Amino acid sequence: MSNKKQIMTAEVANRKLRRMALQVVEENYNATQLVLIGIKANGTVIAKKVQEYLKEVFSGEVVVLELSLNKKQPAAVTLSTDMDFNDKTIILIDDVANSGRTMLYALKPLLEQLPKKIQTLALVERTHKTFPVYVDYVGFSISTTLDEHIQVEVDGGEVTGAWMD
Repeated sequence: MSNKKQIMTAEVANRKLRRMALQVVEENYNATQLVLIGIKANGTVIAKKVQEYLKEVFSGEVVVLELSLNKKQPAAVTLSTDMDFNDKTIILIDDVANSGRTMLYALKPLLEQLPKKIQTLALVERTHKTFPVYVDYVGFSISTTLDEHIQVEVDGGEVTGAWMD
């Protein structure tokens, strides 16, 4: 039997995503383009939701790319589209920031060029990092034990909630 405990409803998740989109605009008010890179698969759903909210308040262009990597063996990192990241403002997005390892490895293709700024966004952040990654925009921060797991559920391009077990 699972001891799955809901830590975020769909309604709360959407409020947090909207708030983070406003924070992104506030922090990047002079940017003409934002590149959102969602870590497959849930990070991409979150990136598309943030893009939707950004379009309401940001006058510049918002591009969404999908980044793929094996989270257990993250040596190979691929992007859905090749893009020139030089002098661009990039926001790397994942559903849950656990150890920081996934986001750290996801930076690899971005650091091969010279972006203007790289920021990170996660809907849920666990407070114990084992890799030196700071999350700039956090929807919900939670202290957990190392054996507790956080899962963000998505369905049809929408965040339906977050759970801890």
